[in-house]
Amino acid sequence: MPDSRSHATELSTIIDTKVAHEARVYDYWLGGKDNYPADRALGDAIATHIPAIRTMARANRAFLGRAVRYLVSEVGINQFLDIGTGIPTAGNTHEVAQKLDPAARVVYVDNDPIVLAHARALMASKPQGKTAFIHADLHDPASILGDNAIADTLDLDQPVAIMLVAIMMYFRDSDDPHGIVRNLLDVVPSGSYLVITHPTADFDERAMARVVASAEQAGITFYPRGRADTEKLFAGTELIEPGVVPVVSWHPNPGDNADPESAWYWAGIGRKL
Repeated sequence: MPDSRSHATELSTIIDTKVAHEARVYDYWLGGKDNYPADRALGDAIATHIPAIRTMARANRAFLGRAVRYLVSEVGINQFLDIGTGIPTAGNTHEVAQKLDPAARVVYVDNDPIVLAHARALMASKPQGKTAFIHADLHDPASILGDNAIADTLDLDQPVAIMLVAIMMYFRDSDDPHGIVRNLLDVVPSGSYLVITHPTADFDERAMARVVASAEQAGITFYPRGRADTEKLFAGTELIEPGVVPVVSWHPNPGDNADPESAWYWAGIGRKL
């Protein structure tokens, strides 16, 4: 597998185990092993406010699989830009996509150096397909869009699915999240897709306020958004039915009957006009 990484903005490759990191906290909730005491402490602190947080994290992960299967099987997408990849676990984007289309191509992006350390596992794709990893931060979208991996892996003349699964909550309104999403959409053609999940306080405002406080105390920005504000992130796209809905309610698998409010995320997919 060729290494097509380059970095417009270099990030530290040092893993600071004394400071909690979003990707490692999420890994802890999913039952992974690539996390440290600081990550587990924050994960447990949040779990005291939302006891079902692990179930919610798994529901969000399950949505990613459904979304990728929909995009490959229903609309013929075979190129993905997955930003905020997280630590590899079962059912990564390329695994789901290449099971359906072995020629699918995926570029992963994450700012956590521990994900960089796992990049080789992320890129163990089927021979017909292609994957790459960019160590970059979405706060600097130019460092992603200008990376050689984009041109080497994706054909930007053809539709691409931009995956922003549980990442936009790390951006305050003052960070211009709408501008960041617009920059990403600007480089892909009409007929591309935008996938977003976003934590919300809509289902329990008090509990989510305590989660925000715990995250901020650990030095992590955490900015939940309501349904209307999540919908605004899809500007420039046409939402696929059923629109922005609770994450467990977006095209559930046959037989799934989970309470829509059992996972406090909004989810949706939009098609670029």
